[in-house]
Amino acid sequence: MTQKTIARTVGFKLGERNVFFHILTACNLSCSHCYINPPQHGTATLSKELIFRWLQLFARKDQPSNLILLGGEPTMHPDLPAIIRAAKSMNYTVTVDSNGYLFHDLLNRITPQELDYLSFSLDGPDPSVNDPIRGEGVFEICTGNMRRAVEKKFNTSAIYTVSSRNIEHLHKMPALLSDIGIKRFFIQVIGLRGKPAERIPGQESNWQVTPEQWLDIVPGIAQSAAEKGLHVIFPKVYLDPGEVFECAGNVAENYFIFPNGRVYRCPLCEDYPIHSLCIEDDQLQKTEGLNEDRFFPLSIPEGCVMNKLLQPENIEYQGDGTPKHRISCCLLKQEVDGKNNIAK
Repeated sequence: MTQKTIARTVGFKLGERNVFFHILTACNLSCSHCYINPPQHGTATLSKELIFRWLQLFARKDQPSNLILLGGEPTMHPDLPAIIRAAKSMNYTVTVDSNGYLFHDLLNRITPQELDYLSFSLDGPDPSVNDPIRGEGVFEICTGNMRRAVEKKFNTSAIYTVSSRNIEHLHKMPALLSDIGIKRFFIQVIGLRGKPAERIPGQESNWQVTPEQWLDIVPGIAQSAAEKGLHVIFPKVYLDPGEVFECAGNVAENYFIFPNGRVYRCPLCEDYPIHSLCIEDDQLQKTEGLNEDRFFPLSIPEGCVMNKLLQPENIEYQGDGTPKHRISCCLLKQEVDGKNNIAK
């Protein structure tokens, strides 16, 4: 009899550093839920020399740091293999997050030994679900390159951004990923950033799922995926009764870097010029004024103060004024690893 897998909450680890580096904002796709905001993030493609210098600002010789290379579409950068190799020499564990197109023949210009993880964004188990969100023909290209990456022995992951437009199809993903040979599955929740945050007169932005939908569907599917041998990571989203709220801005080292030099500590803030850090003249500088870091220490019944300030429509209240669900830090994850049918 197979032992049921149970997700565990992954607490913030002292000394762990995660660097999310948008090396460009250009992209070949126009996903309808894209969070990139060019007026706030810039439109530049950074040179490899500038990227090397900025990477040095966050590198540590005595302790590895996690680096996630992002865009736009990072494989559109012609020097991505050189960037990966330089980052490895600086003691980074390197992940590339791609939309699946893998420009500039990436799989033949880098080896599995040089790149720690290659992640593919896929938002549906078939073209009828994925392509209305990400673009016509994207499903076939993305899954084809996923198979190529697996065949070449890259550590390959899939990322599925859950929204009202695809949550009912999430249950089909474990079988697809098992067939392709994917071992890690990231489930994300749609955020009100970028395009999903736009308010268009006469149109309803119906991207978000309800707390009931998330809690009824996602944890169970994560368990079924683990039973197929996948390592599944997904956001906590809602705190359990009595669970202590922690803000990553207070207890963790997460940096979200954009081509215009803005450095955020909280991804919820990225649509606004409230970044706590910036890079000027190749130096990391603390910004002045009322910025995101001033809010991290605040404690409120709703949990995440940035969610309350920037996305108040996410929160429902009971008759006595208390929140129905307390929102966790968006960077708090749950994990279930089915490799040995046990939670890690």
